[in-house]
Formats: sequence, C-alpha cells, structure tokens
Amino acid sequence: MIVIHAASTRRSWLAGLLGFSLSLASFATTIPGRAADLPIVIFAAASLKNALDEATAAWGKETGKTVKVSYAGSNALAKQLESGAPADIFWSADQAWMDYAQKSSTIRPDTRTDLLRNAIVLVAAKDSTTAIDLKPGVDVAKALGGGRLAMGNVDAVPAGKYGKAALTHLGAWEGVKDKVAQAENVRAALLLVSRGEAPLGIVYASDAVSEPGVKVVATFPADSHPPIVYPIARTKDSANEDSVALLKWLQSPAARPFFEKQGFTVMSATK
Repeated sequence: MIVIHAASTRRSWLAGLLGFSLSLASFATTIPGRAADLPIVIFAAASLKNALDEATAAWGKETGKTVKVSYAGSNALAKQLESGAPADIFWSADQAWMDYAQKSSTIRPDTRTDLLRNAIVLVAAKDSTTAIDLKPGVDVAKALGGGRLAMGNVDAVPAGKYGKAALTHLGAWEGVKDKVAQAENVRAALLLVSRGEAPLGIVYASDAVSEPGVKVVATFPADSHPPIVYPIARTKDSANEDSVALLKWLQSPAARPFFEKQGFTVMSATK
C-alpha cells in the first residue's frame, strides 16, 4: 500500500509551481513581442505620410527599432486616443486637435512641441490649363467650371478648416460652399484631384509635392488663414520607452531634411 503524506505533496506542488513560473518568466524574455520589442506606434496627420515614412525608416535602420504609423485626419486620431486606442506619439496638423487631446488627458503636456509649419495651395490635375489669382474677390466657383472643389471636411479636418478660413477671407466661400466635395482627410481630397474627379482641390503644399498627378495653381496668402502649425507629443498611456528617443530624434537636426524635402518648414530642432 502506498501512503501519500499531505505535507510532502503540498511541498512538491509548490516547488513544481515555482519552477514553472521561473521557466515561463525566462521564456517571456526570449519570445518575440515582449514589451521591450513592441513597435513604437505613432498617430499622425495624413499630410505627414511621405516625410514621416522616410524619417522613421531611417531611424529604424539606425537603431534597429520598429515604428508603426497610423495616418488619418487629426480629428479622427484625437478621438481614437480619447476612446483608448493605443499609441505612443500623436502628431496633429493643427493646434485645435492637440488642444483637444490635452483636455481629454491623452497626451503628456510637458512633451508637447510645435515642430512644423505648412502652407495651403490650390491644385489641379497636372495637365490642367486653369489659371487663378488668389486675391480678395477671386471667383473660385467660375474656375471650377461646373465641377467640385475637393478639400478636407471643413468642420473637422485641419486642412478643410484652413481652406474654409482662407476662402472666407478672400470672399469666395459663399460662391463655392455648395460645390465642395468634403473628404475625410487631406490625402483623400488630393486623390480626388489626381484622379480627375474634381477639377480643383485645396491641400497642403507638402501634399502637392508628394503627388506627381497634380500641379499647384496658386498658393493661398499666409494672412488669409490661421498659421498652419503641427504640434507633436507623447501620449499619456505610452509605456514604450523607445518613444522618448524617437520623439527627441524627430525634433533633432538629423530629421530636418526629411520634412524640408516634402515642403514643410521645421520650426525648431534640438541638438
């Protein structure tokens, strides 16, 4: 007859459990996807795509780190953060949506920096013969020739808000407000023009540089709209310490050429 002593069995069970836990912990440090190797996630305005893709690829090659970027309208990204979407860095195309993120406590205010400036331009398909002078009293509706003006949503998307402000300043908004094709972000508006689905569009100067299918017809006067500033910040819930280094690098002279190449003006840089 075999006699099993309860105390001995309990000690054996505890020893086995401890050994399993230590093995699991050791395994967790070697499997892909552990916390230290998780990609840095950036929520960035759609207009940053070309420049930021090149910049993060260069930083990743230099450091061996992985960066994933989700592009959309700043309004959509700010609301996703508020809803709990995971990201390490938020880069907005205007102050208003960064302010929104700050008020909803989804960013770290002490990391917030105004980094880039941009301009808005009127674009047409590359083979268009449209000529227009963006001065007070301009008749943009006439230039559309029965077509629509592509631009970001004028109530939410930064490029759309800037565009409406500029048209209002020039006295052209009333003539085109019923002829506007509003897109979910500035890149979608750009696509409408490059595909020939809209004869004219309002996009950032940096977008025009990135799309060979369009040409700049005119640049809106700087005083016709609020300054176009791109603030960047680390999110409140970011647990990826690599994002600290990336945020610093994006503000450094090393990153400047990637943004200037696409038509942005770099406002500041750290050493």
